[in-house]
Amino acid sequence: MCAYLNRRGQVIRVGVGTPRQTQIPPLELPRYGAERLSGIRCIATHLKSEPPNEAALTAMALQRLDALIVINITGSGFQRRGGGATGYVKEAYLAHLASNTKQLVSTLDSGIKTQDSSLYSSVSPPLSLDTLAQQDFIDLVEGLEAEFRREFIAQEVDADHDRVLLVGLMTDDLTPQRFQDTLAELARLVDTAGGEVLQTVQQKRSRIHPQTVVGEGKVQEVALTAQTLGVNLIVFDRDLSPSQVRNLEMQIGIRVVDRTEVILDIFAQRAQSRAGKLQVELAQLEYNLPRLTGRGQAMSRLGGGIGTRGPGETKLETERRAIQRRISRLQQEVNQLQAHRSRLRQRRQHREVPSVALVGYTNAGKSTLLNALTNAEVYTADQLFATLDPTTRRLVIPHAVTSESQEILITDTVGFIHELPASLMDAFRATLEEVTEADALLHLVDLSHPAWLSHIRSVREILAQMPVTPGPALVAFNKIDQVDSETLALAREEFPLAVFISASQRLGLETLRQRLAQLIQYAVDCG
Repeated sequence: MCAYLNRRGQVIRVGVGTPRQTQIPPLELPRYGAERLSGIRCIATHLKSEPPNEAALTAMALQRLDALIVINITGSGFQRRGGGATGYVKEAYLAHLASNTKQLVSTLDSGIKTQDSSLYSSVSPPLSLDTLAQQDFIDLVEGLEAEFRREFIAQEVDADHDRVLLVGLMTDDLTPQRFQDTLAELARLVDTAGGEVLQTVQQKRSRIHPQTVVGEGKVQEVALTAQTLGVNLIVFDRDLSPSQVRNLEMQIGIRVVDRTEVILDIFAQRAQSRAGKLQVELAQLEYNLPRLTGRGQAMSRLGGGIGTRGPGETKLETERRAIQRRISRLQQEVNQLQAHRSRLRQRRQHREVPSVALVGYTNAGKSTLLNALTNAEVYTADQLFATLDPTTRRLVIPHAVTSESQEILITDTVGFIHELPASLMDAFRATLEEVTEADALLHLVDLSHPAWLSHIRSVREILAQMPVTPGPALVAFNKIDQVDSETLALAREEFPLAVFISASQRLGLETLRQRLAQLIQYAVDCG
């Protein structure tokens, strides 16, 4: 039996089972912050003469209980007339969270997996009930919370910044290098979105768990780590279904988002033009529509069966209808934007001005190259998705046949990323059409990135999904001033027809102009 009491001594919950089986869901617990306990203590009975086990201590830590009291009851061997056995209290144990949480943080930061409960809890020696009854629990709790405040005051950050715990799952279809590259990219995405990554939790499984992505034990570890570090956001390295998000938030008690939601947040921050904001809002609404159910207690569900019937619409259905209407209006505006861009392209084609679309993985240096080639003033930064809105500028290059110069249009497009979310592909179709309608492509690659080969494959996979096959492409390796000779040699061997440049240092730009002239001539001849 487990009885849960508040600080007034009132019993608020009684359960049959172990502290792990009867623990209070995190969403039902008071949320006071990392320096406070929950204000609840648990009194549990146990039929074996032993101290609290790891499962019980973990449950105590996850609930941030004021204390866990385990009373060991031993049978007397005397059989009562009614058939039940009597027993007596042999001993009791008092457990509470330890104040040396810095030691646990250090262990987690070092990447060592630990199940040592002594890092986050303190268990007394066997006590008699008389000794236990004389314990001043209020004094104990106040002392612990004072220690927690001193330890966590150094970790306080600006309220505008999320304190983030990353969770990565390595399945059989991922190589170790690809998995590490994905986690590193996710950390960059969180940083770009304005969050602070405090720790990464990893798990290796043959396939994802259908309810919680990771296994039950790993969910407990994530919850314990989040409690210890004081994080307020958990980010998974893959897309989550609405039910997975609800299950994880219910068990952990902290907001959970996936990789797509982080990318959408970045896009929302970066969009400057009306077209960009329009497409971002459409992508966000399409992403959030199936995730309305369960978001907040006020959102009731409408369905069949007992307890779901009633007059009128539920708030959930009203909200869903409003979002669907908004999506329809935004799709109409995106179609109008698509038609407007199409008219601009037809006007350029009527003047017979060739066009080149600048494509590549995010942060490859596309905007920097556009500025270097055309003296444009497009915003640049060492961030993922620094620019979203396509920018077109005129560029004079030497003619591939005659000695005269010719004018082309070069367009900087939105950066690609591994497994670009489908909602973004659909919402940004007006922008991505700049790629399919261009006479040729200039595929820019950041050669200084360790995963540059993977980036090339990702960009080519996205291009292959385009409804219209893009024109011929020229590969240009950027940031050659930041790589060693071995990497340069490997890139030259793998891509003998590529161009090697440094947009920031203006290296190789003349060669690039000449190769662009040849590319345009080839595209015109083939077209």
